[in-house]
Amino acid sequence: MTEPTDICDVERFAPMELMMLHTRLSGAQVDSFQAAEIVADFLSGRGYGVSKHEARQLVARIDSNRCSVEHIQAELERVARVM
Repeated sequence: MTEPTDICDVERFAPMELMMLHTRLSGAQVDSFQAAEIVADFLSGRGYGVSKHEARQLVARIDSNRCSVEHIQAELERVARVM
């Protein structure tokens, strides 16, 4: 019998959605709290939640113009929680 885990299976988001999220984060003149709200809105619109602290950490980790879609997906998988 397997042990239950706290890790949720996050869907694979469309690459275009992830690039739009990245563009919105990198193109806007927002602070880390506002950027965390953008991430939270992105996830909540898809049925997931995220703590504000984890969202700010995620923003810091993907705050690069060379950030890949795969990296963004992996970061979202790490912090997203099914609502």
